[in-house]
Amino acid sequence: MNNVKEFRTASHDIDPIYLQRWSPRSFLNKEVPENVLHSIFEAARWAPSAANMQPWHFVVARNDEDRAKFLSFINENNVAWCKKAPVLIAITSKMDSERFGDNVTHAFDTGAAWGYLALEATRKGLITHGMGGFNRDQAREILQVPDNYAIQAIIALGYKGEKDLLEEKFHEREKPSDRKEVNAFISEGMFTKE
Repeated sequence: MNNVKEFRTASHDIDPIYLQRWSPRSFLNKEVPENVLHSIFEAARWAPSAANMQPWHFVVARNDEDRAKFLSFINENNVAWCKKAPVLIAITSKMDSERFGDNVTHAFDTGAAWGYLALEATRKGLITHGMGGFNRDQAREILQVPDNYAIQAIIALGYKGEKDLLEEKFHEREKPSDRKEVNAFISEGMFTKE
């Protein structure tokens, strides 16, 4: 496993879990126990949401038949590495509510749930990798996602493998990435951009 400290250093005091979470592509062919998977979804359960609507819904593929469905609509370049992940997850968000009509924060709230899920997976010794490269129309049809749900991302989840398990074209990218400094994405009083 890569030494995260070689690639990431926080500029301010934070829990190390935030630096340890990154998005590898190399997965071991090792099943994730159901109780571990449920703990990861339990963390997502406790994410904040507007008016406590909790608009997220996860479609999980853990067996060969269900994973094959997912692989049919995921872009070829992503299939090359995510086909080895023991768990694939479609993250969807309900765009409306019975109480308020349109839920304008559905994506924001579901993003928080995904963040909680990713951090708990890291805490449990697993890796996650989010993907936007997939055919949303095909995913909607194959997974029978209702029209009032947006399909936000596909997540590969499992145990980390060595980079040598990947095709060589992925080797260079199989390391934690750095991040912008805080002052690059905050402004006070009004929006300013450097």
